[in-house]
Amino acid sequence: MIIGCGFSGVYAARYLSRYKDLVDVTVIDKKDTFDFLPLLPDSVGRGIKPQYLTYPLSRLAKFFSFQLIKDEVVSLDLEKNELACVSSRVSYDYLLIASGSQTNFYGNNELAKHVYKLNSVADVRQLLGAIQEKDFANFVVCGGGYTGIEIATNLKVRLPQKKVVIVERAPEILGPLPEWMKQYTVNNLRLLGVEVLTNTVLENFDGRDVVLSGGRNFAQALVIWVTGVRAAEFIQNLNVEKNPQGRIKVDASLCFRDNCFAVGDAALVAYKNIFLRMAVQFSIYQAIAAAGNILRSVKGGPLITYRPLDMGMIIPMANNHSCGIIMGIRAKGKLATLLHFMMCVYRSCGWRNKFGIVKDLVTARR
Repeated sequence: MIIGCGFSGVYAARYLSRYKDLVDVTVIDKKDTFDFLPLLPDSVGRGIKPQYLTYPLSRLAKFFSFQLIKDEVVSLDLEKNELACVSSRVSYDYLLIASGSQTNFYGNNELAKHVYKLNSVADVRQLLGAIQEKDFANFVVCGGGYTGIEIATNLKVRLPQKKVVIVERAPEILGPLPEWMKQYTVNNLRLLGVEVLTNTVLENFDGRDVVLSGGRNFAQALVIWVTGVRAAEFIQNLNVEKNPQGRIKVDASLCFRDNCFAVGDAALVAYKNIFLRMAVQFSIYQAIAAAGNILRSVKGGPLITYRPLDMGMIIPMANNHSCGIIMGIRAKGKLATLLHFMMCVYRSCGWRNKFGIVKDLVTARR
């Protein structure tokens, strides 16, 4: 049983489904589609059509020959090897939690009604609709991490005459990234005219006017909330060791119980005494490693240690002044942007989507 059909869930299901003589694979997800999240900001600034960032889960299930259940997991009983969903109860022999993450509003449910998220293709369609229908004077991006930088630069490229502000509660943006990347990004944001406010939080937003700590106000504002994520609700209530985000602490074989594994954003994975960041590359290779260990366990063999390969990271910015580290080598400017899109096209689902993304990118350049 695999919970979640994002990057981790898809790759694990694809791997396990090759061994039909050993396992029956079932994936459970409340969504109808696999959404390609890394390119959501580019739908705003580069004109990539949202339709090219989504793919039916039913088609993936048919192609890779796994069973798909559309339902939402609400709780797990690890003693009985059962999970409870909104409309059913399902038992399993082995469990792989690949449920990803969700937006963290830190208990402020009222705020959630007024801000925009970037967790799905539906979210970006809603955001694009708001931009097209209303004349906002200010765009406030809450969160100075990867996604915050990406969406802020895409907004500024799309709406160069509008005010775009990044609000970050920490002393600087991009948290633990290397200092040269932070400085390069700050300089590029300044070049674009994106204002960055650090040591600042959103104190109030009524759907129209923003009030920040320090006395800054922005009227007629659209707010995009990308300040952080947390694990799915059913994990929050699970009696296992977790970090404050709710990510499950796993051992070196990605296991947290004899027959239970967790990967991707749902897992807290340590390597050489450092917890790995949330990243697509880690989600994919953890899924493959955990799937391999499930097969080893079925055969009665020993589990192997997951050893991550960090191929690097890129902060893509919409004016092509991107930056990153690829296999230990610094990449800046158009080269970094090109590498980002090459990897995205490679990992996207379906030839129609791949060609559509390339077509829209080429059209945007013209």
